[in-house]
Amino acid sequence: MHILYEDNHLIIVNKQAGDIVQGDKTGDAPLSDIIKDFIKVRDKKPGNVFLGVVHRLDRPVSGVCLFAKTSKALARMNALFAKHEEVRKTYWAIVGNRPPKPEGTLVHWLTRDEKRNMARAYEREVPNSKRAHLDYRTLCHSDRYWLLEVTLHTGRHHQIRCQLSKIGCPIKGDLKYGAPRSNPDGSISLHARRLDFIHPVTQKEIAVEAPVPNDKLWQTMETQENPL
Repeated sequence: MHILYEDNHLIIVNKQAGDIVQGDKTGDAPLSDIIKDFIKVRDKKPGNVFLGVVHRLDRPVSGVCLFAKTSKALARMNALFAKHEEVRKTYWAIVGNRPPKPEGTLVHWLTRDEKRNMARAYEREVPNSKRAHLDYRTLCHSDRYWLLEVTLHTGRHHQIRCQLSKIGCPIKGDLKYGAPRSNPDGSISLHARRLDFIHPVTQKEIAVEAPVPNDKLWQTMETQENPL
């Protein structure tokens, strides 16, 4: 487990693709339980350890994942995340098609298919849809792939995956949203790169960045020096 930031109120880790944030029907150990067990042993806590999930990353996604260590911090962080303009969430995504423009703003209306666990994007508002807004820019590219930096302005289910697919740029490995093939490890090439916010207790500015996965393509993209 790679801890990126920790104090008495919060703990932020670099989630690995394949980890689940909270327990689900698979019965696999969630990251929340793993962190609680770690804190209990490290700090020699005799009772139960409190750990609140502030935001979730999809199982095949890696990167910055934030948890609250106190109920007060959890309530304040939940309120902060509800005001999207006060939290800056930056993602990196590797896609197999050149974006229509090197950079741009995407606004769609998303509906959610619970049975298939998918979102669908529309150009106009439709019944039961929610507005989804993000900005993207191309950082660099190789012969076959483009690295996009995505800034979220809303927090919809599968938002980045769905919106990039809608413009013809499904994320590498994301079969559910149109990628031609899976990644060998079952991940998708979407990484929560950075999180910026005001600490709910100390009121200090917090900026946390997660190293990219230990993967040749990710490493190559990160070290590219010649953006478009």
